[in-house]
Amino acid sequence: MNAKDSGAHPKRIVFAGGGSAGHVEPALAVARAWKQKYPEDSLLFLGTPSGLENSLVPSAGFELHIIPKVVMPRTLRIDLVTVPVLLWRAVREAKVAMRGTDLLIGFGGYLSAPAYIAARFTHIPIVIHEANAKVGWANRLGAFFTNCLAIAHPIRTGTFSRATVTGIPLREDVKSAVRHSSSDWKGSRDRAKSQLGWDLNRPLILILGGSQGSAFINSQIAAALPHLIGKGIQVFHSIGAKNELPQHSANYKPVAYIDDMALAYLASDLIIARSGAVTCAEVGALGKGALFVPLPIGNGEQARNADYLVEAKRARVIDQKDFSADWLVEHVDELLSRSADSTVAGLTEDLDAERKIIALMERAIDGKCG
Repeated sequence: MNAKDSGAHPKRIVFAGGGSAGHVEPALAVARAWKQKYPEDSLLFLGTPSGLENSLVPSAGFELHIIPKVVMPRTLRIDLVTVPVLLWRAVREAKVAMRGTDLLIGFGGYLSAPAYIAARFTHIPIVIHEANAKVGWANRLGAFFTNCLAIAHPIRTGTFSRATVTGIPLREDVKSAVRHSSSDWKGSRDRAKSQLGWDLNRPLILILGGSQGSAFINSQIAAALPHLIGKGIQVFHSIGAKNELPQHSANYKPVAYIDDMALAYLASDLIIARSGAVTCAEVGALGKGALFVPLPIGNGEQARNADYLVEAKRARVIDQKDFSADWLVEHVDELLSRSADSTVAGLTEDLDAERKIIALMERAIDGKCG
């Protein structure tokens, strides 16, 4: 498929991937890249009433169509009997939204399941991208309907072991920072720390709790803070928009949200965060070292997302049940030392993810995969 083909006509592409930033941000990155290559095409995002896509998608300039949210219970409960009814309603709404669509691309999450089923009923080609190391149930369902599968990192078993390895699409600010830093990583890191107002001669720890913040991580950092500050450590803490801001000091800056994440990644000597797939990709691209505390819910995907960073000696993973303020105080010197010994350069394997995914989308539209 080529936008310059004389017989080409504008296409309609539907994106399904909502709920968390980990599903929405990669979808937006691919949508921007597709629109740049095919400016005449029409792009539509499916969303649910409560997902982050309600703010992220319109602010990015794309159309959003809301369908009912269907949550699959993880245990046998009485509300399991209502799932088929809710799912059918969502499928019906998705079918209406996808009339005249040339391709559906899904990024996982509850939203994607009804979209995959609707696309199957209406014979719309499907592409699936899985960012997590452990495939979610919606994408496992979708894989019954298509062979056009993409994954961030190799998966050894199951249907997705045959998927195309594309990496994770990164936000433009992260990609730009990688490109600008590649000629002088150390200089870029020093400039970032100075630009944010931190002392170059003292270590800086960046604390992240995901797009909504983490009450657990926040509480442990609050307890450890006097000891960290006493060690001469600086702390930049993103606590989440819904959490009350603690008092700041010269060596501790709590914020509800970090506007320039790329700069914060570059400036940090150590990052403490949840191990969402997108966070791992961004840390890999711009961070030096990380301690990941996986979210102890879901299907266990966060526990595996950082495996490749651990293998590269750029990260350590600790279960939430084992992480505490006392543990952090005891191990922080070791963590900072390991981070200092890691390579100064970031990883570049995700910089070409959008191009690879778009190539798969073109193949699906041309009927070259199932």
